Amino acid sequence: MKINFKCFLGFLFVLFVQIAVAQEIKVTGKVTDQAGMPIPGANIILKGTKTIVETGLDGDFTITAKKGDILIVTYVGMKTTEVAAAASMNVKMKEDANELETVLVIGYGTTSKRKSTDAVAKVTSKDIEQIPVATVQNALVGKLAGVQITQTNGKVEGGMQVRVRGAASISAGKEPLYVLDGIPLVTTNESSNGAPTNPLLTLSPNEIESIDVLKDASSAAIYGARGANGVVIITTKKGKTGKGTFAINLSQGVSEATNKRKWLNAAQYVELFTEAAVNEFGDAAEAEDTFDFLAQGTDWRNLEVDSNWQDTAFQNGLTTDADFSVSGADEKTKYFFAGAYNNTVGIITSNELERVTARTNLSHQVSDKLTVGMNLGFSRSEIQRVQDDNSFTTPLQAVAQSPLSPIRLADGTANPNTLYANFLLAIDNSYWKTIMRRVTGKVFGEYKIIPSLKFNSDFAYDLLSQTEDNWNGKNVPFMATDGEVFASSVNNETYIFSNYFSYDKTFAEKHTINAVAGMEFNDFNRRFQSVTSIYFPNDSFQTVDGGAEVLTGSGNETDYTFSSIFGRVSYSFDNKYLFKASIRRDGSSRFGANNRFGTFPAFSAGWIMSEESFLKENKVVSFLKLKGSWGQLGNAEIGNFASRQLYGPNSYNLRTGLSFTQAGNPDLTWEKSSQIDLGFEVGFLDRFSLDFDYYKKETDGLLFSVPVPLSSGAAAINKNVGVLESSGLEFTFNTKNIDTDKFKWSTSFNITTNQTVVKELPNNNTDLIGTNTINRVGENASAFYLKEYAGVDPANGDALYFLNTTNADGSLNKTTTNSYAAAQRVVTGNPFPELMAGLTNTMNFSGFDFSFTFQGEWGASIYNSAGIYQSVNADYFDNQTADQMNRWQKPGDITNVPQARLYAGNGTAASTRFLDKADFIRLRNLTIGYSLPKTTINKMGMSNVRVYLAGVNLLTFTDYSGYDPEARRDDTGIGEEFYSAPPARTIALGVNLNF
Repeated sequence: MKINFKCFLGFLFVLFVQIAVAQEIKVTGKVTDQAGMPIPGANIILKGTKTIVETGLDGDFTITAKKGDILIVTYVGMKTTEVAAAASMNVKMKEDANELETVLVIGYGTTSKRKSTDAVAKVTSKDIEQIPVATVQNALVGKLAGVQITQTNGKVEGGMQVRVRGAASISAGKEPLYVLDGIPLVTTNESSNGAPTNPLLTLSPNEIESIDVLKDASSAAIYGARGANGVVIITTKKGKTGKGTFAINLSQGVSEATNKRKWLNAAQYVELFTEAAVNEFGDAAEAEDTFDFLAQGTDWRNLEVDSNWQDTAFQNGLTTDADFSVSGADEKTKYFFAGAYNNTVGIITSNELERVTARTNLSHQVSDKLTVGMNLGFSRSEIQRVQDDNSFTTPLQAVAQSPLSPIRLADGTANPNTLYANFLLAIDNSYWKTIMRRVTGKVFGEYKIIPSLKFNSDFAYDLLSQTEDNWNGKNVPFMATDGEVFASSVNNETYIFSNYFSYDKTFAEKHTINAVAGMEFNDFNRRFQSVTSIYFPNDSFQTVDGGAEVLTGSGNETDYTFSSIFGRVSYSFDNKYLFKASIRRDGSSRFGANNRFGTFPAFSAGWIMSEESFLKENKVVSFLKLKGSWGQLGNAEIGNFASRQLYGPNSYNLRTGLSFTQAGNPDLTWEKSSQIDLGFEVGFLDRFSLDFDYYKKETDGLLFSVPVPLSSGAAAINKNVGVLESSGLEFTFNTKNIDTDKFKWSTSFNITTNQTVVKELPNNNTDLIGTNTINRVGENASAFYLKEYAGVDPANGDALYFLNTTNADGSLNKTTTNSYAAAQRVVTGNPFPELMAGLTNTMNFSGFDFSFTFQGEWGASIYNSAGIYQSVNADYFDNQTADQMNRWQKPGDITNVPQARLYAGNGTAASTRFLDKADFIRLRNLTIGYSLPKTTINKMGMSNVRVYLAGVNLLTFTDYSGYDPEARRDDTGIGEEFYSAPPARTIALGVNLNF
C-alpha cells in the first residue's frame, strides 16, 4: 500500500495543532482591590510573551492561556500580582506604598524617585485634601523637609512666606517660582491696603493632584534665572482610565483664635496708673483727670465699665467648603471637571473670604501619533478686609484702649471719645473690598515622531485681575472731607509659548537615555489705575462718581519678557549608575544692557548600591542610593527697571517737566546662586526608608542700593554686590509600622537645619543697619540688633541695660547701667528658625482612617515692636499686658518689670526686653474619618461614602509670650509682631460622596 507522504505530514500537523489547542483555555476573571471594588484599566500580561489585555469598566478581562501559565497583573498604585491561569478567577490587588516608584514632576518631564539624583519633596492630593484651610500653602506645613511655610497672620487673605532651604537673597525676591501645569504663575502682591494678599489664594486644593518642590540646583536649573529660591510645581488632576466618577465633598467648620492675651481689667488699670502717677508726680491727679475723660460720664471709681476690647476685635469664625468633580477616560479621551466654593468668616471682626473656582482638563488622542488637550482654570475671590496692622483702626489695636471706656454708647453707636480712634467707627462706616479674578489656561499638542521621540507644543495664559474698593464715610476717624472713596484696578497678564522635544529609549536592556530640549518665551504685562474721590453728600454714596472732587488719580503700565532655551539629559546604566546634566540660557528685559543673557548649568550623579552583587540579595538593606549635585541658578526678581536710568514727571504751578529719579547701571544682572547637594537614600526590610541631604548654596551678586556722591545727581545706584550663604541638613524618615489587610499604620518624620549667613557686603563690608535688625558679615541675615535689657535694679526700680561696650581685650563689657543712651546695640537673635521638623502619622482600620501632623520650629526670635506701648508699666495710658502687675514697688523686690512711672520712660525704649524666643510645637492638622461598608453603599449606587472630622492648629506648645509664634506684622519689618492676629484654630465636619 502506497502512503502519500505529504498527506501524512499534514495529518501529523493537524494532530499536533489539536493537541496544542486542547491545552489552551479561555481565562475569564475580574480584578478588584482589597475592598472588592473593580479596577478598570489594569493590565493582564501572559508572562514570557507579548500578549496583553486590559480590564474593562467592571474590572473584567478575558485572555487565552495554557494551564500552568502565569498571568502578571499590574496597575498604577497597586502591587504587581502574579497568579496561575485558571478558567475562572478573581484577582485581588493590594495598594503599593513603594515610594521608590513615586513619579516626580521635575519640569518639562517626570522621573521616578528610584532614579532621581535630585532633591525633590512631594505631596499628593491625599496629603492635603480635607484639611480645612483656604490656602494651598497652609495645607503643606510640616510635610516637606527643607520648606518653611508661614502665613503672615490670622487674616483670611494673609500673605504667605515660603522659604525653600532658607533665604537666597536679602533685598530681591525670596519666594519660590510657582508653576501650575507648566505655567509660571504671577505671584505679585497687588494690595493697596498696606497688608499683603496671597495671590495663590485663587487656587482650590480640590483641583490639585500633586505638588513637587524642586529644592536643589540639579532639579531647578531647568528654570534658570528664576530657580534660585526653589520651584513649586503644581499639577492638577486629570481623568483616569475606567468608569466615570462623580465626587462631592461638603464640610462645615468653626474657628477661633489659637491664643488670646491677658490684659488689665478696669480695677488693675486704675491701680497701676494711679500708682504710676503718684510715683512720678507725687499725687494721682494726672491719672484721675484722664480716667474722667476715658470713662465718658460713667463711674470709674466704682468700676461701672469694664470693657474687654480684645473680645471686640475677635469673633468666632465659620468655614464652609463644597466641591465636586467629574472625571474619567477611555482609550482616547481623558476628562476632568471640577468646581469648588469656599466661604471663610475670619476670626478678626469684619474679615471674610468668599471664593468660587472651576477647572476643566481635557485631552484627546487624535491618532496613534497625535494627542491634543486643554487645561482651563477660573477663580473669583472676594475678600472683606480690615486695615493693616499699623493702622489705628485695625481691629487688634483695640487692645490699647482703656477698659474704663465704653465700647459703644447707649444708642448702639461706637464711642467716638476713646484714647485712640475706635476701630468700630471704621467697621460701621467703611469697607475695604478686594476681588481677585484669575484665569489660567493652556492648550497643548504632543506628536509622537517615533516611539522614543515626541514633540510638545504648549501655549499658556495667566491673568490675575484685581480690583479694590475702599469707602470711608464721614464718621470714620480722621475723616475731614465728608467721606472718601478709593478705587483701583490692576491686570497682570502672562503669555507663555513652549516648544520642546523629549527622547526616552533603552538600549541593550542596560542603557537608558532620557532627554529634553526646547525653547520658551514669556511675555508679562501689568496695567494699574486708581482714583480717589472726596466730599460726598451723604454716606449712601459709596462709589467714585458720588464725590464732588476727584482728589488724586494714578495709572501706569509695565512689562517684561524672558526668552529661553533649555536642555536636560539623564543617563542610566544597568539600572544602578545615574547621571544627569541640564542647562538653561535665559535672556530678560529686566537685566542690564551689558548682561542681557545668562547661562545656568547643573550636573548630578547617583549610584544605586543596592543593585550591586554585594548588596542585591541583602535581606536587611532593601535599597541604597548615593547622590550628589552641583549647579548655578539665578534670581531675576530684581524689579523691572532696576538697571535703567529713570526720569519721572514733576510739576509746579501747573507746569510739568521731567526730573532724574534713578541712576542707570547697564551691568546690573540677576543674583547668582551656586548650590551643592550631597545625600543618600536607604531602605530597610522594604518597610523603612531614610533620605538624607546636606546642602550649601552661595548667592553672589546680591542686589543693593549703593550710595554714590551727590555730585552725580543721584543718591544711590543699584549694584550686584554682596554674598549670602545658606547651608543645612535634611532628614526624611518613612516607616510602615504595620501593613496588613486589616490594619495599616505609616509614619513620616522630617527634620531640617538651616543657617543663612552674610559673607560679603557693599562698601568694604559696612554694616547695613535697620530699625531693629542688621546685616553684618559673619552673622545671620537680618539678625536682630538691639540694646540688651538687664532687668530691674532691686534698689530703686530702674530699668537696667548691659553696656556692651568693647573692652581692651575685645570682649564685651557686661556691666549694667540705667542709662539707655550709654548701652550699645548687639546682635541678639535670628528672625528665621534654625531647626524645623514635621511628624505625620496615618492609620487605617476597618473602615476608619486617622491621620495627624505635628510641626515644630526652633531657633527663631520675634521682636514685639508694639511692646514699647503695651508692656511698659503705665508709661502712657495704653492698656497693659497683665504681667505688668508684677512691677517693682519697694526696695528689695526682685522682678523683671521696672517701677511704674507715668511719662518717665522707665524701660520703654527698644531693647531685648521685647524680644522673645518663638520655639513651638503645634498639632498642625488632624483628621479622623469613617467609610461606610461597600455592601451598604453599593445598593445606593455609590462607590464610597465617608464622614470625617478635621482640625487645624488644635494644640500649640510654646513659651512665647505674645499672641502666637507664627504671627508677624503685615506692613513691614522682618521677624516682628505689631498687633498681629494669631492664626485660626478650626474644627470641621464633612462628608465625601463618590458615585
